[in-house]
Amino acid sequence: MSLGPGWTGYQWFLALMMLITGSINTLTTKFADLQEAPGKPGTPVHDFDHPFLQASGMFIGEFSCLIVFKIWVLYHRCSKKDVDVGNQKFNPLVFLAPALCDMTGTSLMYIGLTLTYASSFQMLRGAVIIFTGLLSVAFLGRKLEKHHWVGIFFVLIGLILVGVSDFIFKTPDSGATSTNGVITGDLLILMAQVIAAIQMVVEEKFVSGQNIPPMQGVGWEGLFGFTVLTTLLFPFYFIKVGPPFGNNPRGVFEDALDGLWQISNNGKIAGGVFGTIVSIAFFNFAGLSVTKEMSATTRMVLDSVRTLVIWVFSLAVGWEDFQYLQAIGFVILLAGTAVYNDMLFGPLLRRYGVLAPVQMGSPDERKPLIQDNGVDPNYP
Repeated sequence: MSLGPGWTGYQWFLALMMLITGSINTLTTKFADLQEAPGKPGTPVHDFDHPFLQASGMFIGEFSCLIVFKIWVLYHRCSKKDVDVGNQKFNPLVFLAPALCDMTGTSLMYIGLTLTYASSFQMLRGAVIIFTGLLSVAFLGRKLEKHHWVGIFFVLIGLILVGVSDFIFKTPDSGATSTNGVITGDLLILMAQVIAAIQMVVEEKFVSGQNIPPMQGVGWEGLFGFTVLTTLLFPFYFIKVGPPFGNNPRGVFEDALDGLWQISNNGKIAGGVFGTIVSIAFFNFAGLSVTKEMSATTRMVLDSVRTLVIWVFSLAVGWEDFQYLQAIGFVILLAGTAVYNDMLFGPLLRRYGVLAPVQMGSPDERKPLIQDNGVDPNYP
């Protein structure tokens, strides 16, 4: 079984950290998006709509992990304590591709959030299970069993029901003013899930076997992502695109200066951005650790489960209206995730001999990513 039984206490800690901090990250980002403030002097009060600036803040949170890691190592060395810092002979450029995936996927999702409903943003992320499973077959040599395909089918049905509920029952909010806007936003979010799946598979293929401390790995991804995206903010400042992609007073792709003025003029926006930066540091550390300690599929499942936390919170505070078709779709979506990971039906049927035991596949597919050498990893 991919989840639950057999996990160590440390693995449970990582899973809970990823779930909680990942939920906080999305909720604080949404909270900031719902605020209004004046921007540069002379501009009226307007929505805080700066997806690329928010993504840059996310990478600052990731880069802070590298600083914390260096301080942690320096402290132990000054104290003359033995510390396992893992493999320090790796090429940092191994994290460039995951960082570019992270940058592109996050930016697409933030743009999609401004065009479609918040519930769609939360639930369409479940599509990542499909793309991660298929890419794992193509690039990691995984074999999808029958329960994997059944799970993927359930996930597809759930996603369809969630999407249909948007068009049948819901009225557009300030971020989704037309059917075309909803469709565009949904497609951008789905595209982002393809990129997110690529990131997970790339990390498992090129990072997992190198025994790189997760804090260090997250920090390098943050450094590369922040450098590239911050550089792109300069041309974005001059590229005229207009609504809905340039929903700012100047109608450009991203007006970072306007966003910084809004942050300084509204404490709620500043609090949301700060919450995003802090939570993303812990979330990405936990995510990379889960990939190393377990697998890319486990990370993907936890990322899907946090959608439930976000959706329930959004309903509780009135950000979303409850719709029964959406609820049914989400239940089917979660059921598909459970079936995919052999947590539903399969274990019960095997216990009573209805199904044969699961074939273990190749040793490379099932072996732990970090071998037990008698030394516990000294993760911060």
